[in-house]
Amino acid sequence: MTHPAVRLVGLRETPLNVDEVLRSLDDDAAGGLVLFVGRVRDHDGGKGVTGLDYSAHPTALDRLTAVCEQVAADHDVHGVAAVHRVGTLAIGDAAVVVATASSHRGTAFEASRALIDTLKAEVPIWKHQRFGDGTEEWVGAP
Repeated sequence: MTHPAVRLVGLRETPLNVDEVLRSLDDDAAGGLVLFVGRVRDHDGGKGVTGLDYSAHPTALDRLTAVCEQVAADHDVHGVAAVHRVGTLAIGDAAVVVATASSHRGTAFEASRALIDTLKAEVPIWKHQRFGDGTEEWVGAP
């Protein structure tokens, strides 16, 4: 991590900790901190989801770091943090936690939106969903 605003980037096989993300962005100059938690939901495409697995390409952490660096460079933020879960997750588990801190709330909202949207579009992490009817589906896989 080279941009000083990038405070925390990680891929974790263990449950994500929102407090860790918040602590990483503690900054007296930050008047706004926007946090997004993506959770495993119990449905997708009209079907009941029973669980899922996330798999990451070996370059995923480097790509996630690059996305955080770009968001930090593009927005006037004091801090950027992003952690994503890999492995088997249950309904309700946190799959991703991203946050940004800035002097002003508007910038923090914009930066956090850019962070999660770019992460989803560019970081090679794939979701394997299992449905209640016995079917399954890969999402985001090449």
